[in-house]
Parts: sequence; C-alpha cells; structure tokens
Amino acid sequence: MNHVTADGERCFVCGPGNNIGLKLVFRLDDDNVCRSEFSPDALHCGWDGVTHGGIIFSVLDDVMANWIHLNGMRGFTAKCDIRYKGSLPTGTKVKLEGQCIKQRGRLVVMEGKMFRANTGELVAQTEASFMQGA
Repeated sequence: MNHVTADGERCFVCGPGNNIGLKLVFRLDDDNVCRSEFSPDALHCGWDGVTHGGIIFSVLDDVMANWIHLNGMRGFTAKCDIRYKGSLPTGTKVKLEGQCIKQRGRLVVMEGKMFRANTGELVAQTEASFMQGA
C-alpha cells in the first residue's frame, strides 16, 4: 500500500507532486511496521559529503506519520525526540522503520529507526507523540 493522498501530494518527503521533494514511498508490512528506503544525494548535505540532520529527522518523522496514515488515521506530530548515532555520508542507502509503541485516546506514541542498508548499523532513532485528528 502506498501513501498518496490529495492533501499529501506536495509533501516534501513523500509527495509525488513536489518537484524538489524526496518522493519516498511507504508501505505497511505484515508485521505492522511502516517501511521505506532512501539514498540521500549531494544536495541533502550539511557538511560536504554528510547528510543534513534535518533531512534525517524529516524522513524519520514521515515514516512514523505514514504508519498512522496507512492504519487509517489522521494525525500530526506533537513532540519528537531524536538521537543521532553517527553521521550518514551522502549516497549511503538507508532503510526506515516506523511502528507504534502505544496508543491512548487521541495520542499515538511512535518509534522510528534509520539503518544503513549495507551494514544494518543504526544511524538515528526517534520517539514521537502524534495527536489523532488533523
């Protein structure tokens, strides 16, 4: 299942209608984990050759938000904590995972992780609270 909605058409991370966007495609696997892949290029750098932390944060936020969307809910990020485990050279393919930790009322607590595709090394992880109903 892919994430494409009329109101997400121009999303910087996943919108197919955003000419400068990343155009990530998200899917919900049988284990109820939202997944995607991404290879940052030279335009996504902070320091030369190193992926900007804001790009890493953005794709992790979106893998968590897309778990919510693909499970039939609407919501927005209320709070997010990120822990960077190391730098990510541009051109390095990563795998993204987002899953629910708990739900209570309108609150959905999510976890997002980014791994290097070739080694499985954890690049960054997030824990975020999302509020349903946007």
